[in-house]
Amino acid sequence: MSSTLPGPWPELPTAAWRETYVTLHLWTQIVGKIRLARAPWLNHSWHVALYVTSCGLTTSPIPDGIGTFQIDFDFINHHLRISTSSGATRRLALAGHSVASFHTAVMTALAELGIHIAIDDMPNELPDPVRFSDDERHASYDPDAVRRFLQILVNVDRVLKQFRTGFLGKASPVHFFWGSFDLAVTRFSGRRAPRHAGGVPHLSDDVACEAYSHEVSSAGFWPGSGAIDFPAFYSYAYPEPAGFRSTQVRPDAAFFDETLGEFILPYDAVRTAAQPDQALLEFVRSTYEAAADAAKWDRDALECWPGKPGVVRMI
Repeated sequence: MSSTLPGPWPELPTAAWRETYVTLHLWTQIVGKIRLARAPWLNHSWHVALYVTSCGLTTSPIPDGIGTFQIDFDFINHHLRISTSSGATRRLALAGHSVASFHTAVMTALAELGIHIAIDDMPNELPDPVRFSDDERHASYDPDAVRRFLQILVNVDRVLKQFRTGFLGKASPVHFFWGSFDLAVTRFSGRRAPRHAGGVPHLSDDVACEAYSHEVSSAGFWPGSGAIDFPAFYSYAYPEPAGFRSTQVRPDAAFFDETLGEFILPYDAVRTAAQPDQALLEFVRSTYEAAADAAKWDRDALECWPGKPGVVRMI
């Protein structure tokens, strides 16, 4: 890969940065579990997610007694920063760490700041997990690939936030789930859903059931692995209504993957489109419409015109 700054929608084939991807995924799990250990439970596990910033990912403020602390990945300068509401900070370089040494360095930095936290040492939602403290194998960090990944996250975050403005009903923030390593936004019909069957690898069935307690249409971006070993956008409905998977959605490159039970749009189809933002908006809008129509959501009550900067929504 080139060491030059990435283009607006850069290339990032999964195979080219796989080892860095796996290492980074595990690092985000460590940081995410720190937030999980302190943040009070919020519906659908929204309290555990990370958020895209102009330079990486953040926990946002985490409670610590009468103060707070925050952990930020900086994918431009390639360091992790821990800051407290009292003004104390610690910083560590991302390159040169295995998962085990990163885990040790982060916990040591927290202790130096007077923050004492114990986390579950086992990765979630991954096959054949190895405890963070024992994982010396995963130790790759390609700064160029990570910078490209950041640019993609910034783009997707922008477009999904625009998409979110067209919905009056309950909707999640645009947030990054470190378990599955995807950036997502979810809309809710307002109706209860059948109890989820659980069975997500290394994830409590109680967590899965709580996450899918209500009907949803969810969409997001995922760097890819397993059956979809390329970066892609996805969209699914839970529970899946009859006729959903057979709906024609946009753009033409989108397809329904029978194994995942989700609509998939390859990232490269967006990256190479004449208007990438519009191509992605077409995908998330059309797949939401497919879910909402098939499940007979009250769209008149739930939807509104997309928001515009500085323009009050008309009532």
